[in-house]
Amino acid sequence: MFTYDAIIIGFGKAGKTLAGRLANANWNVAMIEKDSSMYGGTCINIACIPTKVLVQDGLKKIPYGDAIERKDTVVEKLRKKNYKSLADHNNVTIYESEARFRSDKEVEIEINGKLEVLIAEHIFINTGATSNIPPLKGDLTSDKVYTSTSLIERKQLPQQLAIIGGGYIGMEYASMYQTFGAEVTVITPEEELLTREDREIAAEVQKVMEEKGIRFIFGVKAQEIIEESEDKVSLSLSNGEHVSANAVLLATGRKANVEHLGLENTSIELTENGAIKVNDHLETTVNNIWALGDVKGGMQFTYISLDDYRIVENFLFGNKKYSLKSRKNIPYSMFIDPPLSRVGLTAKEAEEKGYEIAEGKLSVASHPRAHVINDLRGLFKVVIDKRTDKILGASLFGPESPELINLVKLAMDLDAPYTYLRDQIYNHPVMSESFNTLFTVN
Repeated sequence: MFTYDAIIIGFGKAGKTLAGRLANANWNVAMIEKDSSMYGGTCINIACIPTKVLVQDGLKKIPYGDAIERKDTVVEKLRKKNYKSLADHNNVTIYESEARFRSDKEVEIEINGKLEVLIAEHIFINTGATSNIPPLKGDLTSDKVYTSTSLIERKQLPQQLAIIGGGYIGMEYASMYQTFGAEVTVITPEEELLTREDREIAAEVQKVMEEKGIRFIFGVKAQEIIEESEDKVSLSLSNGEHVSANAVLLATGRKANVEHLGLENTSIELTENGAIKVNDHLETTVNNIWALGDVKGGMQFTYISLDDYRIVENFLFGNKKYSLKSRKNIPYSMFIDPPLSRVGLTAKEAEEKGYEIAEGKLSVASHPRAHVINDLRGLFKVVIDKRTDKILGASLFGPESPELINLVKLAMDLDAPYTYLRDQIYNHPVMSESFNTLFTVN
């Protein structure tokens, strides 16, 4: 039995950052990670970083196999860097083992084939999320069936890729693999694309992706995976159609990774969606046990995990004023080609909340920077509160939008009127000067 000041389960963004902070405060920290290939967490190893490397290389027309090799090199470098940041700290002990609660204060691990118990006054759960597997008939263990994690480990480009799910993961993979030259079909039970986004923006996204050759099948469900040959499967759909492919991607969302944690041995409660229930300071239903990152539900982004760390750090060492209630205006980007970025409300959402709105709209093709970089695709839209002149939201579909959206977020956080961005002096020719026109609203 080993006693620590803190036990952290999961080497993700929030967990590793918190471990370093606690160790620097002279806490004795046990960091538990069951998979050595996940040091640094989901983003570095199987999500943001590897996929964006592939997105970048695909756009540069680098062959798929070479891009996979570079992706592996980048991931390995960052993983080692993250591991070393904690392994070299005298106050951190890293255990490579699955962790299982025995009680509210005890966590069981395996060391050299022997079960050991760790005890700590403070325990932090940072186990992330895992792919949600849909209830399909057929062999889901086939070497032609993939999750978002396993597909980017495939060394050869699938000539035909069928994607089950038209959400953000499915869309990114559709764009990415089509860029490398795959023939991509996206199957979704929804009747239209990106139902949470502005409808005009979503229609523009669909148009651009279809022009690239991506096929969408709306309003149907995949029912069964049928082996066709050594390198092909067929997907039977609820409308009677069959889709043939060399690879099938199950892009049907991700769920909190709570299995095998032994939560049944604790008083920790789960939400209806199976995530760990937390309060505004991320403490679970057990005092001194916190849940950070994807495992607590909500938006699954590495920067949310980092902000979760800030909440816990402020609770432990600060004035306890920063909490989930303090968090606002969370931006996100979908790295399709060109990317779609969003913060705040769409016009429909704003009107449903009772705002009297004005909208600004700009075709990317009308902006000089688009002609300089020779990419005229896309549409920018913003939503303004007529009563206060405050920015309620922005949907930016076009080149460089992942950077632009952060400028809008900053203005919103500062409660700046939309005229602040409209009347700003920007250098030229850059995409941000599009705000001079975009924020000229009626």
